[in-house]
Amino acid sequence: MTGEETATTTSPPIRPIRSSAQDTGLRPPATRAWLTRLVIVGIVLTALNLRPAITSLGALLEEVRDGLGMSGSVAGLLTSVPSLCFAVFGVMAPRLARRFGPAAVVCAGMLAIAAGLAIRPFAGNTVGFLVASALALMGIAVSNVLMPVIVKRWFPDRVGTMTGLYSMALALGTAVAAAVTVPMTRSLGGDWQWGLAVWAGLAAVAVLPWIPLARAKGTVLSAGTASAPVSASAPASGPASASASGPASVSASASVVAAETGQEPAPLRITRSRTAWALAVFFGLQATAAYVTMGWMAQIFRDAGVSAGTAGLLLAVTMVMGVPLAFVIPRLATRLPHQGPIVVVLGLCGFAGYGGLYLAPAGGAWAWAVLLGIANCAFPLALTMVGMRARTGAGVVQLSAFAQSTGYLISIPGPLLVGVLYQHSGGWGLPIALMAGLMVPQIVVGVLAGRDRTVEDEAAR
Repeated sequence: MTGEETATTTSPPIRPIRSSAQDTGLRPPATRAWLTRLVIVGIVLTALNLRPAITSLGALLEEVRDGLGMSGSVAGLLTSVPSLCFAVFGVMAPRLARRFGPAAVVCAGMLAIAAGLAIRPFAGNTVGFLVASALALMGIAVSNVLMPVIVKRWFPDRVGTMTGLYSMALALGTAVAAAVTVPMTRSLGGDWQWGLAVWAGLAAVAVLPWIPLARAKGTVLSAGTASAPVSASAPASGPASASASGPASVSASASVVAAETGQEPAPLRITRSRTAWALAVFFGLQATAAYVTMGWMAQIFRDAGVSAGTAGLLLAVTMVMGVPLAFVIPRLATRLPHQGPIVVVLGLCGFAGYGGLYLAPAGGAWAWAVLLGIANCAFPLALTMVGMRARTGAGVVQLSAFAQSTGYLISIPGPLLVGVLYQHSGGWGLPIALMAGLMVPQIVVGVLAGRDRTVEDEAAR
């Protein structure tokens, strides 16, 4: 499979389908360009807000446990809440997007994040803290699912580039929250409640660009395709033309046709696709590793004798590795016919990182943080494969919802089991061995998910 960014260059010269809005001149090019720039701002601000709710808590987990009287097992449950919320609420995202529009749903998601982060530190007990966390995570869940959809619709010929930008911003927000939460808490008087609540302000800012985009939801599909005339071309009949034009152009064409006819494509039987299942399991295993890292890695270093501030910086190093790599990996992945080699390299880095944590957590702390940061870049790779393994816009929606919801469901037991093992074994040996062992199936299913095929073809067999 060629990358989405280059696939459209081989498309035959076919007359573009023009939307009625374009024909009547209701939306001049300047308006479309302004909306496109606003979408880019919205994507970046949204991505910045998709992890601070988790990594800020990881940096202050010991203080939160002491303040609310949590045991290790309850703290493990708390670190499993993200996966549970992403699995439950992620399923709702496609239906909500069809009814209200993706921009409106993401706007509501940012509001939910802001409200949840503002409420949870002052809830007063563990139950209230969990409920408010779930509200914020609900907003993260729907936005997680819809980001690949928005990228595919607005930028069908730049999927790799825009996914890289989104993933880079997500990694940056994750790293910044991990790095500055502890010193910022100290500057606020040492109160962990204000150290967590301050991140609600960043989510409130992210609401702003989605308000005008939500009001303009009727122009979303045509705006996205208008920015890339070649990608918006009508597909010729037969499978050969679909292969030639590439997934991006077919997606754009399907979206334009759906917008003009008012008909939704027939839903795929996504569970018939082996690639969809492989991608879902890969997503689940990388999410397990990511949330164990975000929730527990700072505590592992603190228990090894590292100071709280340094442990937060080490977690930030792990997260910040995703900033450059989240931009490079999607672009590289879209240029490869098979993404399996990338999966293997990331998995081997995970093995090395967990091995270091097991043998010398404090002695080689910076090296282990870097290696685990590289391993955690399986997330932008998974997002990129969602866009590559579906040929149509409708296929991307279904595959994104299925892979993320099923994957996060798979990842629920991981952080909880780590907390239980830590509580009852009195150390980190068993939890770290568990995480290293999970790298094996992650590599296997990642290689299967990286094969050059589409879920539409598999579901039709």
